[in-house]
Formats: sequence, C-alpha cells, structure tokens
Amino acid sequence: MLRVGLTGGLGSGKSTVAGLLRARGAQVIEADELGRALMEPGQPVFAAIVQAFGPEVVDAGGRLNRARLAEMAFQGGRLQELNALVHPPVIAAQQRWMEALFERQPEAVAVIESALIFEVERDARARSEQETVLADWRRRMDRVVVVTAPDELKVARYVARRVAEGAARETAQADARRRMAHQIPDAEKAARADYVLDNRGDLAALETQVEALWRRLLAESSRSRQDKLLE
Repeated sequence: MLRVGLTGGLGSGKSTVAGLLRARGAQVIEADELGRALMEPGQPVFAAIVQAFGPEVVDAGGRLNRARLAEMAFQGGRLQELNALVHPPVIAAQQRWMEALFERQPEAVAVIESALIFEVERDARARSEQETVLADWRRRMDRVVVVTAPDELKVARYVARRVAEGAARETAQADARRRMAHQIPDAEKAARADYVLDNRGDLAALETQVEALWRRLLAESSRSRQDKLLE
C-alpha cells in the first residue's frame, strides 16, 4: 500500500493529474469534493460554519452561499477561522477512507488530491497546534507529489474556468490572486515534495510525466507490501 498526497496551487492542473492516475488504477479521493459533502445541510460542519459566520452565509434554499462565505473568508480575513472548522473533519474522513481501502486492497495506491497539504500544516502550527494531526499531516503521507506551473498560467487557467461558468474576467482574476496569496509558492512545495510534475506544457507532456510517476508509485507500493509481510 502507498499513501500519496497530490497537491498544487490554484490552476496547476492537479485535478487533471488525479484523473490520469485514476485511469491508471489509483484510488483517488478529492479533498474539495469531500469538503463540499461535509458542508451540506444537516452535517456538523455546516452547523459549525453557520454558527461562526452567521445566517448570511445561508442562501434562500437553506444551503451555504459559497460565494458569500468565500468573500468573508478571503476578503474579510477569516480564512484561518473557516479552515479550522473544515480541515479537521475532512482529514478525519480521508483517514477513514484510507483505512477502509487498505483493508479491502492492501496493494492499493491511495491518492489524496488536495490543494492545501502543506498549508494545512503551516496554518495548524500558526495556531500553535503542534501535536495535532493537522500539524504533521504531510508526514502522514508516504509520498507527496506537487504539480507546478508558472503563476500567470495558473491565473489564466483559473480565469478561463470561471469565465466559462459566467463570472466576469476582472473578478475572476482578482479572486485568483487573492487565493494564490494564501498558498505556499511552488518552489517551497517542490523542495519538500518527493515528486514534482511540471505542467507548463500540453496534456501529452503531462501524461508522459504521469505515466513515469505511476510506474514508480506501483513499484513503491509493491515494496511497501513486501516489507509489511516480512515484519
């Protein structure tokens, strides 16, 4: 078995890499998707967010107004507060998923796709949480893969996606830069990663890198399982 953290900044292409790994046989869980599920009405995270941020973050249909919540978090200086509510249950759910997966498939390569693997650790330590799972979340991964790209390309990708969803270009650009300001630079992440994928080129170039990465992860998973059997 092998626990792999897959991370990268906004617009880096980590979701594309996750899809390519999934197509090759990796088991993938997406932190953003898991977080959205835990923030649905009726979930404890939903209740905690409403209690902390007030009823204005609930829309007419009784669900979270994510645009308003993002505005309060990023522009209102409350991102740390929001992350402290969301990250612990998301990581706990990821751990349960991995444990159940390895019970069923001891040879699996489990990939956690998350934009904030390093940031979770940084922010927990900033809150003086030295002994919590958040503070050493990166060390609980067997391998960490970082997807990189030039900042301007990342912004352009994010803006193209948001404009396609109906957002104004200027608003999307400002949003991208606000979000990137809270993320650790690629160079620092790459220095702490086990593998780095450079996604400044086309899909074919990325696929070539992912194929080589997948072969290495399979080999490492196999060695890990053999070591466990010999213990």
